[in-house]
Amino acid sequence: MVCLGMAVVSMAKPSFLRAEQPSASDISAATSRGSSSSRRRDIVFIVNPQGANGRTGREWKKLLPYLRSRLGSDCNICESLTSGPSHAIDITREAIREGADAVVAVGGDGTLHEVVNGFFWGGKPVTKHDSKVPRTTSLGLIPLGTGSDFARTFGWTNDPVDAIERIVKGSRSRIDVGVISKEGGDLHYFINVADIHLSAKAGFHASKYKRFGSLCYVIGALQAFFGHHNQDLKIKVNDGEWEVYPKVTALCIGNAQFFGGGMRITPNAHPSNGNFEVVTLQDFKWYDFLMKLHRLYNGTHLSVNNVLSRSAFSIEVEEVVGTNSIYVQSDGEHLGFLPRNFSILPGVINMIC
Repeated sequence: MVCLGMAVVSMAKPSFLRAEQPSASDISAATSRGSSSSRRRDIVFIVNPQGANGRTGREWKKLLPYLRSRLGSDCNICESLTSGPSHAIDITREAIREGADAVVAVGGDGTLHEVVNGFFWGGKPVTKHDSKVPRTTSLGLIPLGTGSDFARTFGWTNDPVDAIERIVKGSRSRIDVGVISKEGGDLHYFINVADIHLSAKAGFHASKYKRFGSLCYVIGALQAFFGHHNQDLKIKVNDGEWEVYPKVTALCIGNAQFFGGGMRITPNAHPSNGNFEVVTLQDFKWYDFLMKLHRLYNGTHLSVNNVLSRSAFSIEVEEVVGTNSIYVQSDGEHLGFLPRNFSILPGVINMIC
């Protein structure tokens, strides 16, 4: 991690930074340089330089001069480039423990997903080492990735200048986070949409074609249709009774509205209302998607036959006949297969918006 603010104090590289990363700077050092009234804020920007086929790294370099001009007088700007999967999780946890005022994900939904997971450890929110200082680390976003679907719910564009102005303004709002669990497994967190079966399988395949940009979602969907079969699922909502949903094509659990490169799959979801929107597509054929694709993108599909929407704070999903082949993903990241439990953590993160 490289701090771009003034009077930076260098230290040995923390263990969470990979060997190829430059030497780190102690983001807590600035905190001790003055009183709380004059303290320069420490903002950590976590950048995936390989995102969007390297476009994220290139755009970030162009953005830095403007970032310094808008924030440099008030903040210690700390840059950290990720070097591989899950690296952003480790960086985020360390930044929070060291008392950073904000951690900003620079990239797409994958980078944001890792940063959100870095806000938690062992089933609890990560806290700073010095608990006597009443300060909470906020989450920020500069969308520079392939999809940037989460930003669409707030009406944000992919213009990084707009994102920097949001950070300068500093307005914050509490947002919800979803948590996914399975018996004997680790907890996993998501901020946007978790989904099951066909859409999750499409996302799994799409991740292999990111070099094609947004076209990867089309390629992934086409590949997912080969050999696809709708499946009967057992679903329990809000700790109620188990119900059997026949011929499920896809089940989407939205904390926000968009996924798959702009598809408004859960149009009534919002990450500050304390509930998921759960949308179930049943008995869809390949030609149904072709004929109704425009509805899925503009969010009018809830009136289509075989589409069910409901609000929920928790949902459990299992197969009726165990095949261990029903894909699960969250925020576009493959998590494995059913069964899974999904629940919401209301207002657990403070977001710059």
